[in-house]
Amino acid sequence: MHLNYLKLIIIFLTFSTKVLSQTNIPAVYVKTTQGKSINTINTLNNDGLTVYSFWATWCIPCINELDAIHNKFDIWKDYNVKIIAVSTDDARTKRRVRPLINGKNWRFNILLDENQNFKRSLNISGIPHVIVTKGREIIYRRVGYKPGDEDNLLEIIFKNSKIQADEI
Repeated sequence: MHLNYLKLIIIFLTFSTKVLSQTNIPAVYVKTTQGKSINTINTLNNDGLTVYSFWATWCIPCINELDAIHNKFDIWKDYNVKIIAVSTDDARTKRRVRPLINGKNWRFNILLDENQNFKRSLNISGIPHVIVTKGREIIYRRVGYKPGDEDNLLEIIFKNSKIQADEI
């Protein structure tokens, strides 16, 4: 009896580790701001890096981070980085997304994860949450934001970009 219990714990821990350590972007459908469904695999930058920033209209640190990323957008473009802001606003708050992004005039792609399937599939529990991918592989994750974190993120991009910092 004790041995069976131990086996169950080992199986559970093995399964939990696999689930909690998502290493690739999953294939999940999200929506564009125009309402078109798109598979997350089709959002990847196959020739460079992709930065996914999960946010919501009610999350002040999320907005601050996206503003900071927007302010450095021209630098990021030089490194062939695709930036995607993924709104996790639900049915109650999703109507605030379009007015906010229109007012901010952010120059990166915005996707809507209304049912939070993308967020859940990546085991994201808190926002802001940033994920950097090289192809489909997740190479960096961060939860939370404080001023200056965008510079740390830029360093991650420099280190993993095909274009090295001294070439620009």
